[in-house]
Amino acid sequence: MKALTLYGSPMSLFTGRVRSYFIKAGIPFEEEPHASPHFFDVVLPKAGGRRGIPTIEFPDGRVIRDGVAIVDHFEAKSGDSFTPPSPNQRLVCLLMDVIGAEGLLRPAMHYRWNFPEENLEFLRPHFETVFVDETGEAADARMKELREVVSPLFGASRHYLDAIETLYVELLEKLNTHFKAFPYFLGGRPSRADFAMMAPLYGHLGRDPAALRVMYAHAPRLVRWVERMNRADRDVGEFPPHAPEYLPDDEVPKTLIDVLVHLAIDFVPETEAARERINAWLGEQNDLAPGTECVRGVGMADFVVRGTAMRAMAQPFRFYLLDRLAEHLESLAEPARSSAEALLARCGMAGIGDQRLDREIGRRDNLEVWR
Repeated sequence: MKALTLYGSPMSLFTGRVRSYFIKAGIPFEEEPHASPHFFDVVLPKAGGRRGIPTIEFPDGRVIRDGVAIVDHFEAKSGDSFTPPSPNQRLVCLLMDVIGAEGLLRPAMHYRWNFPEENLEFLRPHFETVFVDETGEAADARMKELREVVSPLFGASRHYLDAIETLYVELLEKLNTHFKAFPYFLGGRPSRADFAMMAPLYGHLGRDPAALRVMYAHAPRLVRWVERMNRADRDVGEFPPHAPEYLPDDEVPKTLIDVLVHLAIDFVPETEAARERINAWLGEQNDLAPGTECVRGVGMADFVVRGTAMRAMAQPFRFYLLDRLAEHLESLAEPARSSAEALLARCGMAGIGDQRLDREIGRRDNLEVWR
């Protein structure tokens, strides 16, 4: 029987989440570039016409586009195999779902595209499998576009590269401290938090030569986590023997709280600025009918991080994911809700669940759409 097909790429940020999930969940799959006649003729129309990866195709022809939606599907099917049942640990997973998708795009784009001498020859064969012609000009043109146009949209501007690098190196050191103590984010078993963070921390930051050099220098234990997340076994030989379980009593370890406090430094102001920008855009739309596709970005958001003025594309998808966190908070009865809100406050994320748009976002036919 034909195996599940994962359309993705080793260099793809978002594919890293799904590939790791499939490996740890023991789901057989074959990975292919999203460039074949079959993909364009059969898969792409079912994926809403959006050539995004990861996209999966089941043997019966069903298609799911987007890494979060793919993990959602298999978690629902498996009874939440990698989603902790306790409220605070589940909250962390929902928060890191957002951060993994959008919270590290600046360093991911910076360390890929602003170090061409180290990275381009490594990346070129991957682009040539997706942007195909006899001369390689299509791949070079796409890489140039990503380097000169797309990367600055995600905030990897040359005007504040020092701030990006300083924040990222500090993050690496905190992640290294965490992974000295624990093999995974929430203990002895991978969770949705781990899969979410594999998106930025593998395809761009844990694999490209320039970024991997920095990770080896500042966070060798994080390098081991990246390796661990791409292996089917637990791969925890350097840790004392313990059960392959999440930490007991809904514990979120201080080392992880320290990581989230640091991530909040730019994640919170960017979220607040993006919310303001998108809501302003929504206020200008007089004919945005329900079911209209929600595009990747709707303008640029300006914000300040440690005294440095930054700018990045305001992306509605961030708030599609934050709505899930807000709904989780709303579902909790006391005292669990107060405990969860206190945890967010300790993480520097107080009120992050209130960062919601004036219109909700849903999914239909494999696309995010305005409700």
